[in-house]
Amino acid sequence: MAKKKLVMIGNGMAGLRTIEEILERDDERFDITIIGKEPYPNYNRIMLSNILQNKMSVEETIMNSYDWYDEHNIQLINNDPAIKIDRNNQKVMTESGIEVDYDQCIFATGSKAFVLPIQGSDFPSVIGWRTIDDTKRMMEIAKSKKHAIVIGGGLLGLECARGLLDQGMEVTVIHLAEWLMEMQLDAKAGQMLKADLEKQGMNFELQANTKEILGEEDVEAVRLADGRVLEADLVVMAVGIRPYTELAKQSDLEVNRGIVVNDMMQTSDPNIYAVGECAEHQGKVYGLVAPLYEQGKVLADYLTDNDTEGYKGSTTFTSLKVSGCDLYSAGQIVESPEIKGIEIFNSVDNNYKKVFLKDGEVVGAVLYGNTDDGSRFYNMMKKHESIEDYTLVSLLTKGGEEASNSIEDMADDETICGCNGVDKGTIVKAIKENGLTSVDEVTKATKAGNSCGKCKGQIGEILQYALGDDFVAAKPSGICACTDLTRDQIVTQIRAKGLKTSKEVRHVLDFKDKNGCPKCRPAINYYLNMVYPYEHKDEKESRFANERYHANIQNDGTFSVIPQMRGGVTDADQLIRLGEVAKKYDVPLVKVTGSQRVGLYGLKKDELPQVWKDLGMRSASAYGKKTRSVKSCVGKEFCRFGTQYTTRLGIRLEKTFEYIDTPHKFKMGVSGCPRSCVESGVKDFGVISVENGYQLYIGGNGGTEVTKGQFLTTVETEDDVIRMCGALMQYYRETGIYAERTAPWLERLGFENVKEVLLDPERQQALFDRVMDAKQAIKEEPWQAIANDKASQKIFEVERV
Repeated sequence: MAKKKLVMIGNGMAGLRTIEEILERDDERFDITIIGKEPYPNYNRIMLSNILQNKMSVEETIMNSYDWYDEHNIQLINNDPAIKIDRNNQKVMTESGIEVDYDQCIFATGSKAFVLPIQGSDFPSVIGWRTIDDTKRMMEIAKSKKHAIVIGGGLLGLECARGLLDQGMEVTVIHLAEWLMEMQLDAKAGQMLKADLEKQGMNFELQANTKEILGEEDVEAVRLADGRVLEADLVVMAVGIRPYTELAKQSDLEVNRGIVVNDMMQTSDPNIYAVGECAEHQGKVYGLVAPLYEQGKVLADYLTDNDTEGYKGSTTFTSLKVSGCDLYSAGQIVESPEIKGIEIFNSVDNNYKKVFLKDGEVVGAVLYGNTDDGSRFYNMMKKHESIEDYTLVSLLTKGGEEASNSIEDMADDETICGCNGVDKGTIVKAIKENGLTSVDEVTKATKAGNSCGKCKGQIGEILQYALGDDFVAAKPSGICACTDLTRDQIVTQIRAKGLKTSKEVRHVLDFKDKNGCPKCRPAINYYLNMVYPYEHKDEKESRFANERYHANIQNDGTFSVIPQMRGGVTDADQLIRLGEVAKKYDVPLVKVTGSQRVGLYGLKKDELPQVWKDLGMRSASAYGKKTRSVKSCVGKEFCRFGTQYTTRLGIRLEKTFEYIDTPHKFKMGVSGCPRSCVESGVKDFGVISVENGYQLYIGGNGGTEVTKGQFLTTVETEDDVIRMCGALMQYYRETGIYAERTAPWLERLGFENVKEVLLDPERQQALFDRVMDAKQAIKEEPWQAIANDKASQKIFEVERV
């Protein structure tokens, strides 16, 4: 069967996504030709602001390289716009005279910047910002000119203004409305945004109307309607876009504001379709990427004979790509008799939330300062979720939860990447089935994160959630993509500037993302805890779910609970209590763990508080980046090969160092003889008992890459073991990079250097004193207090030997 000829007019994001979707469904159905106006392959227009803000290069915005077109046998005609369509003979003609036949044709011509029809708007330095060439032109002007005027205080105008500031220009934004981004923000959020942008050096003229642009041969000034004149060398028009419909009108297609289409994206000609900013569906034209991609999926289904309900319109959302100004807007944000709003404002942290409700559902949301809840509200809107299970307060901030947007709590069908319509379940499935280990790999496999990029932080959290300890974050020049500062630079600045909170660190040290990311948030919290063990209030929301819940999340979303059994020692009362709880909650699995404790597996999250209360026991240190439960053998007391009382020593080590935070998990093992049944040689701190004392090994790690511990020294007494372990732990705490195991830490610092520090009596004692100070500063939490009755204390004090 001969392939049909498919011609697409337009080489932008909406059109290329449609082609990608078609190829995924059936890559043998069409011979494809794409005709583009610009001299580039498909690029990410959303990221033009990042080019202007010096965050990305032009090359980094390319989404489909020339090689991609070749690999898919697509003929690309670019830098040669289509100028005519012969519908009778089904041909498209380009400006250079090329004629291309089609069976089906797709209009993806996008939109053009609206330029105010005022005097001077045709000057060379008046730009309607839409393309790479526009961006390059502005950057060139900025090299020699000083004063920029941006007309329009919407999303595009503010991103442009921020970029021109980064290019070294003085920038004034002229905006007709009472507040900025009035289509996406309410007055309060608009005022907060203005205040933050003014701090960055931006100037504003609100409720101002531009009358004319003054100059002889090029821009010299702008005159406002009230008569004032503002000096200018560059004027950028950011007052809106208009669908590009000229070619469609010439072809006698039905055109209103955009090219009119039905639910299958079909125009008034059954062989011609339209997607993206040029299309008008049920009276609406969309200028954001998510609806355009949804349209592309529908059209791809239709053209490849897959079932589709057609396009039914979209719920849109907006975010701003300006460092230090985090905002999120979605849905309907204007109050009316039918729509009511509830809001909270945290003036301390400058955070604002407003949620709009209609008929018991969320229909809109405005967030400023902290936008973590954006995806939660967006998912509620898309699902038409009822709020009957919420109080109005808990709707804004989930009651009783420290992390309002925890990845672990999200359902699989909740949207992560709104631009591309990718949900959590799709990402988790791709990670597990394809062995993905980085955000870039997830983006390539699922398209999540390849548009505005705002969801990449959540993708990183999903990787951590799906891979657990096997997750290895990418290694940018700094500790994460939010900053170029290294661990040592951050800790030095924390001490030098007296920074006491994570927010202070991110703002004072000028992180690119002031909210932080899944890598730097827990790292900074750890560094602050380490530097200020008494003064810093531990930021629970920065800890991973396992640490917050004192339970380990499993692959089916349930949790395992592991009560403390120091040294693996238990008694009848504790075993009975474990059995009673296992029966009461119908626990699917009761298992002895690798660290010689008893774990209850398969518990639901909402059962955890009551489970701990019923157990009346403390949690084993089995979940976080901290000292873990100590593994030991029975030793000299029972084993005929044992040379020392290892159970007693294991209990002492655990009691001495339990719950102390470390850069990564810190495991210890105590073996009673060189047979090392405990496998002490692959522990961060391993003890092997011999006749004359204890051999000590450090830097051993299990896991996917096994590292054998290195022999440090032999000591004579248990006290020597405790002191050496504490010194090692504190030196690791003070010099380790967050999420770095002791094996790579030891390799980075050099074994001989570490050995020299630990075997120096004065330095060893000083390190031990500091780690004991950190232990003293650990505050008891409510779940720990459960264990403070006499009955539950019995097992904690047992030392059989």
